[in-house]
Amino acid sequence: MPDEVDRPGSPRWWSARLGAAQPTAGRGRPPVPLERIVDAALALVDEVGAQEFSMRALAERLGSSTATLYRRVSGKDEILTYVADRLLGEVTAIGRARGPVPTWEAAVIAGAEVLFEVLRAHPKAVVLFLGHVPAGPNALRGRESALRALLAGGLSPELAALTYTAVARYVIGFGLQLSEEALTAQATADDLRTLYRSLDPERFPATVSVADVLPQSLAEEFQFGLGLLVDGVRRLRDGQPG
Repeated sequence: MPDEVDRPGSPRWWSARLGAAQPTAGRGRPPVPLERIVDAALALVDEVGAQEFSMRALAERLGSSTATLYRRVSGKDEILTYVADRLLGEVTAIGRARGPVPTWEAAVIAGAEVLFEVLRAHPKAVVLFLGHVPAGPNALRGRESALRALLAGGLSPELAALTYTAVARYVIGFGLQLSEEALTAQATADDLRTLYRSLDPERFPATVSVADVLPQSLAEEFQFGLGLLVDGVRRLRDGQPG
């Protein structure tokens, strides 16, 4: 079993693979192209989730065998690491297609919105971003672009780094609310409002007073919180020495 620092997705693991040569064909079936494996793996995660994902199911989808897959990758963890980086590549591609933004504030908001959009399209893959800091090629490119915009906007290196990580974790946190169970709970908003309105105003005066606007939709909560984050960072930047 690999050491923690060498597990798929770790910085050391990525360092060993960035720029590594492609495997050469040996005996048996030729290796399946990695891009095709990742495409199929993402589709499978979208269907069954990361927890139910298996090498056998992936091999069946590819019309291959597990033995052939193991000639290309070490196992499930490695494939899911590539899937997570693939999703970050989608974020970068969408951002580029929409063009440049005029300010660092707009860059933060646009980047967060696109990441949330991608997670909304792949809700069962959100768990792939828990427990580690993405360090694949797409993650590195996206981080570089975001930090460059923050530094160009006058944020100090420390404030730029904190802003980047805080926003990323904020989006991932909201992404976890995109599960089927969470979305079902959102669908009960009318029932909750009915409950809040029926409460005893003597015991729950504050809740009754906001019953018509509580709860908000997930999208509204996301945009509101994102605005608060950007406003707070702006105030910190404006108060920086020098």
